[in-house]
Amino acid sequence: MKKFIKQNRRSIYGGLVTMFFVGLGVFLIENLSGYEAKQLLESSLPRINMLCNTIVLASATILALLLTLMGIGSGMESKLKSEFYISILNVARFDTILFIVGLVLFQLFNIPVTESENVPSSWYVNIYWAVLFLSSFLSGFMVIVILMLYNTVVKIIKVAGLGSRDYFIEDDEDDDDNDDDVKNSKNS
Repeated sequence: MKKFIKQNRRSIYGGLVTMFFVGLGVFLIENLSGYEAKQLLESSLPRINMLCNTIVLASATILALLLTLMGIGSGMESKLKSEFYISILNVARFDTILFIVGLVLFQLFNIPVTESENVPSSWYVNIYWAVLFLSSFLSGFMVIVILMLYNTVVKIIKVAGLGSRDYFIEDDEDDDDNDDDVKNSKNS
């Protein structure tokens, strides 16, 4: 886990900063009454549904792009380190989690809560804050996935296009070290 955080530190920080700034908008709105929260929910739910829809579509596209990266990796003349495949696996894991969470939230946000007369007006405040928190979480998580993908693509460009041997190209003496890395990644 420490190695994962160290390798993806910038991506995680980027996602947390995004989540913070999007969530900051939540705290700029002061205390709401149930009626005000209901009105804000009615106006913001279509936009949040569009955010969830966009995240689901983007996540599915990223998974397809990861297959392209795998094709680039297998088509290279040099043998790639297991770090390359672990990097793609990490992006795929996070992207799949994002896809599932985005899809579930999309379905939840389509429940017509504001049209129900059985929901007490005091609940709308909590529902509103939860919706805003979840949308900021989704935005931050999407930034993490995009930055992880970006870092992987930059490394591939440096290897495949610029001939760098620093990142993913395996040397003969690295064979033993990479076997240990693969075993450790399977255990986590």
